Amino acid sequence: MAQLVGPSFGPSAGGPPRQLVVMLHGVGADGQDLIGLAPMLAEFLPHARFAAPDGPQPYDLAPYGRQWFSLQDRRPAAMQASAERVAATVDAFLDNELARCGLDDSSLALLGFSQGTMMSLLVGPRRPRPMAAILGFSGALLGPQQLAATTRSRPPVMLIHGEADDVVPVDALFAAVEGLAAAEFQVQWILRPDLPHSIDPYGIDAGGRFLRSMFPG
Repeated sequence: MAQLVGPSFGPSAGGPPRQLVVMLHGVGADGQDLIGLAPMLAEFLPHARFAAPDGPQPYDLAPYGRQWFSLQDRRPAAMQASAERVAATVDAFLDNELARCGLDDSSLALLGFSQGTMMSLLVGPRRPRPMAAILGFSGALLGPQQLAATTRSRPPVMLIHGEADDVVPVDALFAAVEGLAAAEFQVQWILRPDLPHSIDPYGIDAGGRFLRSMFPG
């Protein structure tokens, strides 16, 4: 099994971490792509450690970047199967980071962008102990029909998506909300007018407030 590595940040307040936020990047990027958001999110979570691992595979559609799974076959069943093959690697990273911080899942949140949101929504509900939250930007829910059967815990979810996203169409947001609600998840969502496939300051602010409200204490 590949061991994930990547940049980290915080806690900005110093001292041992009280929360852990693991940030999963989009396809063709790497951990550096998201760790730059950590100082902004640390304004809401000054005692959090932010970790942004690089995807385990080189991006197979370009000569740079990383991926969690291949998108050469974009059939939903194929993407889900590919994501499931790497889920254990992500789980191991989460367990190692929690042990490093001396924390448990109640102090863990996943933050994903695009393919990282797909991985977050796959991995989070399959962990036996509920994490604090999942925050997903510009992503999608893989295998909504199997979600209820594979769910072991139901962390609260917030999804944020740009109305002008031409990479992951906004219909994916509504399908994810519908699938999560059908599996009895607590889900909030925000649609950003005119926003393409990206994260804007409003989303960072809303996401930071959501994470702060979800962590114990």
